[in-house]
Amino acid sequence: MTDPADLVRPDTGQSAHTIHLIDSGTFEDWLTAQPERHRVALHAQSFKPKAYAHAILPGERPDDWAVVTSVANVAALSSWCLAKLPDVLPEGSYRLAEGAPGPAIFGWMTAQYRFTRYRKAADDKGPRVLLTSQPGAIDHMAALARATALVRDMVNTPTADMSPDAIEALAHGIAERHGATLTVTRGDALESAYPMIHAVGRAADRTNAPRLIELVWGDEANPRIALVGKGVTFDSGGLDIKPSAGMRLMKKDMGGAAHALALADLVMGANLPVRLHLLLPVAENAISGNAFRPGEVLTSRKGLTVEIGNTDAEGRLILGDALARAGEETPELIVDFATLTGAARVALGPDLPAMFATDDALAANLAACGTQADDPLWRLPLWEPYNALFKSDIADFANAGEGGFAGAITAALFLQRFVPESSQWIHLDTFAWRPTAKPGRAKGGEAYGLRAVFALLRQRYGG
Repeated sequence: MTDPADLVRPDTGQSAHTIHLIDSGTFEDWLTAQPERHRVALHAQSFKPKAYAHAILPGERPDDWAVVTSVANVAALSSWCLAKLPDVLPEGSYRLAEGAPGPAIFGWMTAQYRFTRYRKAADDKGPRVLLTSQPGAIDHMAALARATALVRDMVNTPTADMSPDAIEALAHGIAERHGATLTVTRGDALESAYPMIHAVGRAADRTNAPRLIELVWGDEANPRIALVGKGVTFDSGGLDIKPSAGMRLMKKDMGGAAHALALADLVMGANLPVRLHLLLPVAENAISGNAFRPGEVLTSRKGLTVEIGNTDAEGRLILGDALARAGEETPELIVDFATLTGAARVALGPDLPAMFATDDALAANLAACGTQADDPLWRLPLWEPYNALFKSDIADFANAGEGGFAGAITAALFLQRFVPESSQWIHLDTFAWRPTAKPGRAKGGEAYGLRAVFALLRQRYGG
């Protein structure tokens, strides 16, 4: 993918094709003011002011053509209102007829994302460059687009090439670029210090051994925040094996780790005044003779005992140990991302991450940030009475709730047991996958909630 910063450039009066923006309310007045050749061209192309509709407007010379496209509201542009154009326009430079693109810069950049690790892009067009009179927005939007591309690349990559080693290598590169400290716990040290991470990953081949990856960055005097991401590189379901249809996309079960790593990169790149602690519990939930079993009791890092009711409820186990470790540093805020439950997808579909929070004001702020960033979330409750569903006769609690009810909520309640009461906590149950392409958003791996949380952190800590 071309670097996003090269896809949007300052407008210094250079040659470019003009993009006219209209909506259903402004179209008729705009059309009346157009020369006859434009009205004829629009009629010939059956142009109507519908979502993402576009048409070419001829000029007086062959290379002097323009574009008209329909948006929802010309007075309030969204991230995605121009995102269809890079797919349909040829290589070249473009500028709006009036105003600046604002948030539409992001969609223009992400529309030109291509995952080309295993094959060349279907189109071989060069970059479509958007000019803006507000160059100060370029670097921020480019950073968001790079972070989104990182999540997409990691989730799109099959497990053989996005193994625990590969995730560790990516984290190492990001830590090195920002001068952060990276530590990795594995092997015997992992078994004794993080027994639930070890149990989930112990059946994997030695080359895919489980581990906890930790990154620390920033001035110790700054407010402490922790970012945690579920990194199950492949989820077979363990001995409670998934059916083939349910296993097909399980390369994406490390999507939470991808989100957390990309967000950490954004935080450090923006030099936010925080003490950052990134934790990525990484494991493959495989099947072999030493796989952890239904009915086993695991003792977590926090000392709580967990009876295994279902080996396919493994993400909450590795997150439990990582959240306990995060809490030991008494951060004021903990945010975790996880591709945790199918129940969240049944309730909210692929586009909306389920958001849980221990503070009402914090949840409201995050929801507002998501709306403003065109990166929506939907809050679900931490309904405490459902804790009774985790009852165990032999351990402190079980890892799977009884009855199959409220799966997203019960999973969040399980995690909450490992979060200190002194920390504010946000949990995002995200799909990390887009089943159908939309303008600016390719089918495949996707970042959901990433920009919303980053906007919240910028609002809270400055930057």
